[in-house]
Amino acid sequence: MQTSDFDYVLPPELIAQHPPVSRSGGRLLCLGDELAHKKIIDLPSQLRAGDLLVMNNTRVYPARLDGKKSTGGQLELLVENIIDSSSALCLCKASKSPKPDTKIILDSGHSAVVIGRQDDLFEIKFDLQTTLLEYLQEYGALPLPPYIERQVENTDGERYQTVYATDMGAVAAPTAGLHFDDSLLQRCKDAGTDIDFVTLHVGAGTFQPVRGDDLKDHIMHAEWLSVSPAICEKIKQTKDNGGRVIAVGTTVVRALETAAREGQLGPYQGDTRLFIQPGDSFRVVDGLLTNFHLPRSTLLMLVCAFGGMQRMLDAYQTAIDEKYRFFSYGDAMLIWPQ
Repeated sequence: MQTSDFDYVLPPELIAQHPPVSRSGGRLLCLGDELAHKKIIDLPSQLRAGDLLVMNNTRVYPARLDGKKSTGGQLELLVENIIDSSSALCLCKASKSPKPDTKIILDSGHSAVVIGRQDDLFEIKFDLQTTLLEYLQEYGALPLPPYIERQVENTDGERYQTVYATDMGAVAAPTAGLHFDDSLLQRCKDAGTDIDFVTLHVGAGTFQPVRGDDLKDHIMHAEWLSVSPAICEKIKQTKDNGGRVIAVGTTVVRALETAAREGQLGPYQGDTRLFIQPGDSFRVVDGLLTNFHLPRSTLLMLVCAFGGMQRMLDAYQTAIDEKYRFFSYGDAMLIWPQ
């Protein structure tokens, strides 16, 4: 398949620049036997007693740092992966990529040095009196997605986290979960739907389009995940009792399907580079709640694999025609496979 097969034209005004007034105030495009226009608050009516919602409890940390090279050139670091208490792999935005041994003066007054490079990421050693995570909590900025073309606002600190975020480690939010407030979670439970969690620390690579023309040539970015023995047992019981496993977000799909790559779901902890594309099978997930995804992205390819390629592209065109809001702060889809 070609990357261009997953392209579509999105009017810029449909890219949500702010979250809805309330978390559960968005729209929900339901794709089952027929296509239906609902609201997020209608989600409990789309579920059944005995179903299981699986959510990603990762928490976004303030990963963006501004500074300059010792030669004076401005740069921006996005801490992608913390290696230890003072080192990290970072994306670096600068007019010219820094070379090894380049000294960086951060806006906080602290310094860092470039150790080396691993593909698109730079290994940076920070000179700190605290741990790197503690430093980021004090001086880092929230890394909003690149298509949100405004400065970070105070409300983003709350709204770009899920209400159930507990495990610090992501540089991007699992955005399907942003629609849930405490009231909606309770209404799902009242409908007889169980809720449980996995962890997948979303990386900045989630925003990157596939660069090559042939999908076979794409190398997926790595993301760390944890699927516990307890949730594996709960998923087994759900299916044994005739319930459905509904993933809240593509990150949950990747976590669960990674944990089932050997043919049967089992506990898993470590990195995944799982690239799901049309033609792949799904061993665990029966339904998917997800936001709308970027053209030519691996996430769009994943939902096309799950919902059927032409069916999904047609649904996206309907969403555009009906002026749904797209991407992280946008509306959502509930997808059942054909």
